[in-house]
Amino acid sequence: MAASTAISIEEYLRTVYRPDRDYVDGEVIERNVGEFDHSTIQRVLIRRLCELEKSLSIRVLPELRMRVSATRFRIPDVCVMLKSQRRESVLTQPPFLCIEVLSPEDRMSRFIQRVKEYLAFGVTYVWVIDAETRTAYAYTKDESHEVRDRLTTESPSISISLAELFAEFDEVSKTE
Repeated sequence: MAASTAISIEEYLRTVYRPDRDYVDGEVIERNVGEFDHSTIQRVLIRRLCELEKSLSIRVLPELRMRVSATRFRIPDVCVMLKSQRRESVLTQPPFLCIEVLSPEDRMSRFIQRVKEYLAFGVTYVWVIDAETRTAYAYTKDESHEVRDRLTTESPSISISLAELFAEFDEVSKTE
């Protein structure tokens, strides 16, 4: 994963990247995306969360830029906003939940920095899911832990069974 030449925030916001990239202190940083397992977990999560949108008054959005600090923009794999939250092209107010899906090249140590930035920005819940090891971690400003059964939030109450998530992942991942 390589960093690009330093650019201004204005240039970053005017430029379209495929896939989109984070912006960290003047550097445009590539993200590990586009691999089958990563995309499949992301798809299953989005589908499950979208089933809850109306009943919980939430919005589920993939890969939406967030300005987490004056010089940093991050793009979580999935974010969940409360419907009462103001809609913005680039989030300047924290979403309720950010979800990151690890790719094989990703390391938890690198993701811990992202999690810290999300929480400092005011994100209430952060989930990190690793399809390869079938593990998940949940973070709030008060605690962090490995999730063994269900990824959950409160107010609104979201609950995703890891067993069901990975079973659906396996079903979608089957090759003929």
